Amino acid sequence: MAVSRKRALEYADEIISVPRAHVRVSVRQVRDGVTLLHQGRALTKCHITRSGMRAARYMAEALGVKLPALGESVEARVSTGVLWRAISISCLDFRRPESFTLLERLLEEARLQRGSGSDSV
Repeated sequence: MAVSRKRALEYADEIISVPRAHVRVSVRQVRDGVTLLHQGRALTKCHITRSGMRAARYMAEALGVKLPALGESVEARVSTGVLWRAISISCLDFRRPESFTLLERLLEEARLQRGSGSDSV
């Protein structure tokens, strides 16, 4: 049985509510869309629509990975801050122009957070 987007986001809220430096996630693409998973459970879903697939592509970018091909998945290890931004991107409605303003900000913040570990002493 497929998990609803609402239940997936409830689980995501549980995961990001406890700040962590490393959370292992995977992005999987199947015929009905793209799912972000943690320990085999869905955190969010992007459906096969123009807006949904844009969200999926940008979500993967925020995580620092490429969107996998159909039937494949990719792994990422990110902080809960980056994960929050990726999940937020997955919820944007790209039919609305203001989503692109939010997208720019979320992608930049995710990129800076992913890169901050290499500059640490």
